[in-house]
Amino acid sequence: MSSGWKFEVIQKTLQEADNQLNVSMLCDIAGVSRSGYYRWIHAAGAREEREQKDREDFELVLKAYNQRGYQKGARSIYMCMIHWNPPVIMNLKKIRRLMDKYGLMCPIRKANPYRRMAKAIQTNHVAENLLERKFTEYGPRKVLLTDITYIPYHGTFAYLSTILDAYTKQILSYVLSDSLEEDFVLETVNKLIKNHGIELTKETLIHSDQGCHYTSTRFIQLVSDKELRQSMSRKGNCWDNALQESFFGHMKDEIDVSECSKYREVKANLSIRGDCKL
Repeated sequence: MSSGWKFEVIQKTLQEADNQLNVSMLCDIAGVSRSGYYRWIHAAGAREEREQKDREDFELVLKAYNQRGYQKGARSIYMCMIHWNPPVIMNLKKIRRLMDKYGLMCPIRKANPYRRMAKAIQTNHVAENLLERKFTEYGPRKVLLTDITYIPYHGTFAYLSTILDAYTKQILSYVLSDSLEEDFVLETVNKLIKNHGIELTKETLIHSDQGCHYTSTRFIQLVSDKELRQSMSRKGNCWDNALQESFFGHMKDEIDVSECSKYREVKANLSIRGDCKL
């Protein structure tokens, strides 16, 4: 533990009018060295500069924490800040240190009511990462990225499933849902085939993370039936689907559902054009 608080006590004691102890005596009582105390005194300017920088950085953390009207944990704060214009890059360790230092608490996440559903549809199937981050090397309609994002409103969430053409940066299909049931992800693929099926080939990849929706038997069968190739990111590696993550970040900067209290209002507010790009 840092001895800084002991040095502060020594300094305050020496400044008291009725104090009769000198520096050596107080350092002996506190169990610290006199040289250490004097180094601490001489570093006062540097400490003040660090404190000022911490206060400035914490203002950024606090802005991200409250952005869009809901409180966030360190990872969400990090993702929020890197999508600002200009982006702010602050590592997770520093964000957590500042939150702890200034008493900013991460809200306790409620138990996920869909955990049982996720276990029920999860399989051991994990597709190979055929994409290998080669997002734009194969031309249009050759690499399709898909994922789900949460849209918070009025203390709850809506869920958005999208399919993005990695080459053209166009959203080809999207479905909004008020639950995480599997069907809305399947519907996203079916809408893709209905509207763009003629443009796809047997070489077309549909790339996702390893979430339960994409390892489910029904999703695997649907992709196979539509003669698409399935590819998955490596576990816990968001950069393998970076373009999709980037789209969600920019999209959330543009939409505002903070005044919505009902799902139908969110749905009416959310409009992603067919030619929507990053």
